[in-house]
Amino acid sequence: MELEIATIGGYEEVGRQMTAVRADDDIVVFDMGLNLSKVLIHDDVQTERMHSLDLIDMDAIPDDRVMADLDGTVRAIVPTHGHLDHIGAISKLAHRYDAPVVATPFTLALVKEEIDDEGKFQVDNDLVEMEAGETMSIGDETELEFVNVTHSTIDAINPVLHTPEGAVVYGLDKRMDHTPVVGDPIDMDRFREIGREGVLCYIEDCTNANKKGRTPSEAVARSELRDLMLSLEDYDGGIVATTFASHIARVVSLVEFAEEIGRQPVLLGRSMEKYSGTAERIGAVEFPDDLGMYGHRKSVDRTFERIMNEGKENFLPVVTGHQGEPRAMLTRMGRGETPYELDRGDKVIFSAGIIPEPTNEGQRYRSETLLGMQGARIYDDVHVSGHLSREGHYEMLDALQPEHVIPAHQDLAGFSGYVDLATSQGYELGEDLHVTSNGNTIQLV
Repeated sequence: MELEIATIGGYEEVGRQMTAVRADDDIVVFDMGLNLSKVLIHDDVQTERMHSLDLIDMDAIPDDRVMADLDGTVRAIVPTHGHLDHIGAISKLAHRYDAPVVATPFTLALVKEEIDDEGKFQVDNDLVEMEAGETMSIGDETELEFVNVTHSTIDAINPVLHTPEGAVVYGLDKRMDHTPVVGDPIDMDRFREIGREGVLCYIEDCTNANKKGRTPSEAVARSELRDLMLSLEDYDGGIVATTFASHIARVVSLVEFAEEIGRQPVLLGRSMEKYSGTAERIGAVEFPDDLGMYGHRKSVDRTFERIMNEGKENFLPVVTGHQGEPRAMLTRMGRGETPYELDRGDKVIFSAGIIPEPTNEGQRYRSETLLGMQGARIYDDVHVSGHLSREGHYEMLDALQPEHVIPAHQDLAGFSGYVDLATSQGYELGEDLHVTSNGNTIQLV
């Protein structure tokens, strides 16, 4: 069997992930993502109204024209989880391929919303739901399997393409969490079984490969968040929290702890309403019946007015804006553009790390500075990462024992820690350790 891998996007940056694996005549595409930072540097860009070629020229979505060089037929498009850097280009590119989008329930629901919002292309690909632990046939000789992993959103999987030449494991994105707040632990038993069966190639997310040690469990972030919020229980002013809207486990914790300290939680912002509403609708989580979720600008401002009238000390607004995004709720609050008035001493909790990218770092700095100028006290980085650190990468290599390794989800500097680790385990750069770039193909068999 001929087997080659096209590294289309996400091999020179964090964002716009896309990889294609060809096994003889059958091709499976993993992820079709958006590089959000390339969009945010422009004012008032509405991607749903833009042509794919314009977004490719902006380096915002993968340049999939390399697919024309692959001699086969796309059988499935498989997003690993619901973050935009993995699903944000499906509405722009999927219609080019006569193939279903196959994903877990939460991810598939988010893909459907992206497609429904698309204003430029008609996307009629079938949407096929598949749970972690299930398999489906791809052509006559290959099989697709979903292995459950833990990440900073729910329903994340690592897809595995089983071929006669061995398994191709697509390892984006995960952390090794054995005590998650929502969902099941990472299925390391299955990864070890796949390793014993034989892994031809492992494609790995290198986001934290330069960090020593291991990434803590979400249970650690939950404990730190609870400790912080209990310490603020007697504060009689405003407390505002922000986190990744897609981080359902963290939102669940914020809602629970708000009620524990006697405050009514309310979720504000378009993406906050979208992700939490979707998670509740498919039955992944259960929120209190009276939890308000508001995404429309007028509804949000009316909620802020109610909070001011009834007393800030009675509420915990959980808002968008953890990266300082210009149009997000927290950024508007920092600019004084909402009815919510920040007073000196009010608390703002950032339950999110800064995505290590210059646009995000600059916007987050600006947001925190504006909030501080209004007298807010900042509680920063009450968070754990959703990505493996060095020892987690070591454990995965030890479990899978792959013949070939391809680092992904970073630039060259970000790959360095993983290259050091892999070479220390006997892999040789240019032989069975392939540091590549966007638009390349690697012939493995």
